[in-house]
Amino acid sequence: MPKIAVLPGDGIGQEIIPQAVRVIKAVLGTKEAEFEFKEYLVGGVAIESVGKALPDETLRACQEADAVLLGAVGGPKWDHLPSPERPETAALLGLRKGLNFYANIRPVRMLPSLISTSTLKEEVLDGVDMVVIRELTGGVYFGEKGRSDNPRAAYDTMSYSEEEIRRILIKGFETAQIRGKKLCSVDKANVLETSRLWREIAIELAKDYPEVELTHLLVDNAAMQLVRNPKQFDVIVTENMFGDILTDLASMLGGSIGMLSSASLNGTKGMYEPAHGSAPDIAGKNLANPLATILSAALMLRYTFAMDEEAARIEAAVEKVLEQGYRTGDLARPGDKVLGTVEMTDAVLAVL
Repeated sequence: MPKIAVLPGDGIGQEIIPQAVRVIKAVLGTKEAEFEFKEYLVGGVAIESVGKALPDETLRACQEADAVLLGAVGGPKWDHLPSPERPETAALLGLRKGLNFYANIRPVRMLPSLISTSTLKEEVLDGVDMVVIRELTGGVYFGEKGRSDNPRAAYDTMSYSEEEIRRILIKGFETAQIRGKKLCSVDKANVLETSRLWREIAIELAKDYPEVELTHLLVDNAAMQLVRNPKQFDVIVTENMFGDILTDLASMLGGSIGMLSSASLNGTKGMYEPAHGSAPDIAGKNLANPLATILSAALMLRYTFAMDEEAARIEAAVEKVLEQGYRTGDLARPGDKVLGTVEMTDAVLAVL
């Protein structure tokens, strides 16, 4: 029986994950009985309950599951803890490293019904359809770090092995191969030695994918180009920290990070989560946008369970609801039909 580990986490994660599960079960129909959904503690709520952000039971369950559906973790309540014990570090990085989820996939597609929600001009956004692939288990987030007291200083080490770079670049090339055959590798090769190695390996691998056009951009230029002319991109591949920043920037092309889904993969095994955080300021108020989580659930069906038809049905339902003028508060403009978290999910279910 396929197993899905369900991790609501903190803040709005407690609200959006149940809505995504409702949609998954609806689209599965009679197949739902073939799947096991089981909920586990993670993040700040796990600290409160058992004293650590990633309990051993949760990590074990995720390792044994076929897929992980994650809400969000963290919040100011736990900011007083040492960095390694905070939910964002202990839970998120622990899950990524513990399950070797090295490839983070974030699709960015401009839905016509949402063009007006963006701060960019319609002609800049119309037709945007890209995938950003971020290396997820290496780089500065996982490198050696520390502090000294006299003089007061801190350091974080960025380190990448050839194997780590090669496998994420292969994922980029393979993705470009089945899309528009354009791969943009983003680095900082004019300054960083890790980026120079990254670019060398990208050029070496390009020989194995003659149909894919490989280009290189420095990360600062890539940020500028995402705002100036995002339609030029098909697939972007980059390292961990650069990808963290660029994907949040790319999310605003559509007007809200509440629309950005993500998949973190190791083969077909994956962790699926919205790109946004726990938003404690709106938690418990039925205000959160559930669509990024619902779209992440669609990615789960596609990548882990090879259920392309069911995934496409969810994505089409989300598009239809937005075309009907329904919005959550983060997307709303004057005249829109504003719905809460549960009601927006109801609208998606009605279309399904």
